[in-house]
Amino acid sequence: MTHYDAIVIGAGPAGAVAAHDLAKGGLTVALIEKHTLPRHKTCGGGIPTLTKNLLSLAEMGEVRDLSPDAFVECHVTQMRHTYNFDDPHLGEMNPDAEANPDDALALWMVQRSVFDNALAQRAAHAGADLREGLALKSLEIVKGKPVLVRAEGKNGSWEATADVVIGADGANGMTAKCVGLRKERSLAIAIEAEIPHTWGEGHPDLRPDVAHLEFGAIKLGYAWVFPKGDHINVGAGVFRPKRESGRGDSNVKEQLHKAIHDYLEMLGVPQEPGSLVYHAHPLPIWDGLDKIQTRDGKVLLVGDAAGLINPFFGDGIFHALTSGKIAARCVLEGDAKGYTKAISHEFKANFDAALRIAKIFYQWPHFAYRHGIKRPYATYTATKLLSGQVKFNEVSGRIIGRIRNAMRVDKKAGVVNNDEMPDAL
Repeated sequence: MTHYDAIVIGAGPAGAVAAHDLAKGGLTVALIEKHTLPRHKTCGGGIPTLTKNLLSLAEMGEVRDLSPDAFVECHVTQMRHTYNFDDPHLGEMNPDAEANPDDALALWMVQRSVFDNALAQRAAHAGADLREGLALKSLEIVKGKPVLVRAEGKNGSWEATADVVIGADGANGMTAKCVGLRKERSLAIAIEAEIPHTWGEGHPDLRPDVAHLEFGAIKLGYAWVFPKGDHINVGAGVFRPKRESGRGDSNVKEQLHKAIHDYLEMLGVPQEPGSLVYHAHPLPIWDGLDKIQTRDGKVLLVGDAAGLINPFFGDGIFHALTSGKIAARCVLEGDAKGYTKAISHEFKANFDAALRIAKIFYQWPHFAYRHGIKRPYATYTATKLLSGQVKFNEVSGRIIGRIRNAMRVDKKAGVVNNDEMPDAL
């Protein structure tokens, strides 16, 4: 039976970057993926351009077809916001670009099938043993012995042992289930569709450098339109579900479908009812730091498997990559037992503050839209928050102060009713 220093379960961004860093650090690594790559992955596909620094993407030029130009389909520099598909606000991600030429203040739009495959091949190029078409079936942990990993695929069963297993197999992955981690999860739900599009058609602001966000059509969530090379990704999600999971609720499904159709109609890209192919996926929204490793440090969870979805934006790729790097660093430094502490240091204060703001924002979206999103530099601030250049805990006090001031102004003017006022503050 083959023994590895580490086995990584799942070749998404978190798993691929962990496998890459471990292999580059001199360890023997297996990276197993239940699908054959490239495979479809339901995701909006927006990532901060700062990702190039996180991944040291210059290294990817060493491998054919793995430069950013191969998987970045659009470079977004503006966000167009609406409320109930009205009251539009076009915000610049870097409004003072000439004085502040920071090319990290933008978003890349990627196809996850291409992006994930590029990262997996990068890991293989670094020395990881990439094995596709293998689905994890069980983990056997015995004190004093390596972890026994059993997987199955079209070509039969596969067994190997490892000193450490990194679970990067998503919100409903088997790794966590096998070892009893993250039994209580807060799952949001998103639905999306991909629509072929020719640039120059439809709404004037439907351009490859503009991302669209709609905040009034979805209760406790938002809808989006993201540009891609030859199509647009249109979706909607409930990010503050009233119960643990919004899945299985037909009203939520219908609400999200309607928002997608209404968005397309507003942008001049109408579709016949029933013509769209929808893809749904769970979002393990951060709701506080959960158990993301076994006590002995033999099994670590990263990315969506660890619940590292920003509770305000609902984004997860950048955080998945970060967690994969942290897991690899802990293993390489012989401190796998310190992984949770390292994740807490990186995410907890930031995400806890984001959760507090999200609870206000999604409960009173119209108030937040008027007094937050439409502020002149709000899109700029959002971009810095998305890229991690600014943390929510660094600005939450200022945001709460502005909310309180806005409340006093609105109450004095009598322009809002009590239902949309966050008077709990």
